[in-house]
Amino acid sequence: MKLYEGMFVIDNDLVREDWQAAKSLVTGTLEKHGATVHTARRWDERALAYPIKGRRRATYLLTYFEIEGDRNTDVARDLEITDGVLRYLVTSAAAVPEGEAEASQAEQADDFQLPPPPPDSVGRYSPLQGDVEEENADGEESSEGGDEAKAEESKADEAKAEGSAEGDAGQADEPSTEGEGTKTEEQA
Repeated sequence: MKLYEGMFVIDNDLVREDWQAAKSLVTGTLEKHGATVHTARRWDERALAYPIKGRRRATYLLTYFEIEGDRNTDVARDLEITDGVLRYLVTSAAAVPEGEAEASQAEQADDFQLPPPPPDSVGRYSPLQGDVEEENADGEESSEGGDEAKAEESKADEAKAEGSAEGDAGQADEPSTEGEGTKTEEQA
């Protein structure tokens, strides 16, 4: 048996309905294939960089488990067809990190409640801007440092245009040899 760390991206609709049931989608699949799950806990809920299966937000489940190495392909096959699991990454681990067991046990308490989801506008990543976008009071999106970034972009565009104009002007000063050649007797 070898120790693995698994990060599973779970559909938020399932998580909001019943966190324990959503978590058991993953832990049940692991146990079905002979894994011993040491810890399984909610790591975070986040907006996704791009939609996955039509979802823009997801909850991340962090697990540490032991399983026979040859059983990983069976687990992967089952996870691929499980609707609630959007993505996953499994890597080998040397040991379960300190404090991980306590965090996992705290989640098993009867009074454990999922924290409310953050507003959709907080922490949303824009791949085109490369910045985190936030909503204004008017409901319009703006990016942090947007005015400065736009000013830098327009300066860069102006510099490119000037460089291009200088390159064109330099070519205009040189005599063109295109189309010139020796005149034949018919042209003369």
